[in-house]
Amino acid sequence: MGDTGPTGPVMDRDEVDRALARLGAEHEAVETSLLSLQDHAGRRLLEGAELTGVTGERWAAAEASITLLWTYFDAYTGALRTAREIRSRRRWSSREDLAELTELLRGEAVTVAGGATATAAAPTLDGGPGRLSERYSLATLVDRMNQLYATSLDMVVAADAVWSALPARIDLLAAELQRTRRLAHSVGVRPGEHPAGDDLERITRTLTKLRERVVSDPLAFWLPAEGSSAPGGGRPDTTVYDREARALEDVRREIDAVLTVRQDAERRIVSLRDILSRADRTLAEARTARGEVLAKIAATEVPVVSGPPTVLQEQLAAAAEYRRHAQWHRLSPLLESLEEKAEDELLRARESLTAVTAPLAVRAELRGRLDAYKAKVARLGYAEDPELAEKYEKARRMLWSAPCDLRVAEQAVLRYQHAAADLLGSAPRVPGQGGPVDRTGPGA
Repeated sequence: MGDTGPTGPVMDRDEVDRALARLGAEHEAVETSLLSLQDHAGRRLLEGAELTGVTGERWAAAEASITLLWTYFDAYTGALRTAREIRSRRRWSSREDLAELTELLRGEAVTVAGGATATAAAPTLDGGPGRLSERYSLATLVDRMNQLYATSLDMVVAADAVWSALPARIDLLAAELQRTRRLAHSVGVRPGEHPAGDDLERITRTLTKLRERVVSDPLAFWLPAEGSSAPGGGRPDTTVYDREARALEDVRREIDAVLTVRQDAERRIVSLRDILSRADRTLAEARTARGEVLAKIAATEVPVVSGPPTVLQEQLAAAAEYRRHAQWHRLSPLLESLEEKAEDELLRARESLTAVTAPLAVRAELRGRLDAYKAKVARLGYAEDPELAEKYEKARRMLWSAPCDLRVAEQAVLRYQHAAADLLGSAPRVPGQGGPVDRTGPGA
């Protein structure tokens, strides 16, 4: 069993050589990482930026950590250099050299001034108040450097990721916003006059404030990945940007609708004039027909025909005025409303004409039924039957006289039909005269 010291058994030459090789590789890896952090684009941006909020607080701590990192690395480098010098004194190290190397490589032999830790605002390992100096083992020093490096790199990578993602996208959206504003102004969509114009103003203010805050406080827009311990694990928070992008797209659709109105305004106004004109003509025809019904049909309720609504004509005149003055944002909703109301008005006029002329249609149907039965009776050879002739003449006088009582006339037609049906059903068939007996009839 070899000699022992405060740090345990004294290392032999092979153990020392292996430890020096391992520590040398760790030194090279730490140096590479520190130089990479020093040259990181995000770190350079953070150094030159006017930071606020959580980013300002975290960068102050990160700068202190980076300063402390280099202090630790210099102490680590010095201890490693001393150990190499001791090992290189002799090809075969003496027992005293091995004991010294064991203490240096395994013990708390690296001293770091306590002022450096205090200046870096970093807590001591034991959590107590800062001391004039701190002593570390090389292994503890490496762990300490890895911890500080990870937290510093996480902050730098997160800020750089936000700066790489959001400002450029905000600038592109702002450029699109300016194009949309110019287009909106050309079609009369302005703040205070149209909701879309107010939305454009709000989006402009929001994007301006968003960009300013992203530049000064990028970490306020960073969402760390849950359960991830890797530096820079997470993604930029684009919630506000995405919301304003959707709002701008809604405004663009609104302006596209206004542009469509501008292109089709004349055709749509002409179409509206035609529809309202047809509705007026239909109502005029209904009023004329009502007078005819009242004169020719007795004991019938005839609905009153209202006149054309003047409000639609006034709105149509307003639409034409909007078109002349290029007020497309006002014309768009007015045309949509007018088109729906005009179609409803034409349908109402047609329904009024149908309702008013219904008694005339009933009379015409009764006349047609009466003549059809007369023709059938004549075809079968019973045109001279006195009873049928009397019933026919009575029904005819009622239907062709004015005013005509439809209820009485309909009963007269039914009596003629029944009499004809009875006669045709009971009469024998005469060969060669009128053909086979037809037991059906019009309206049966």
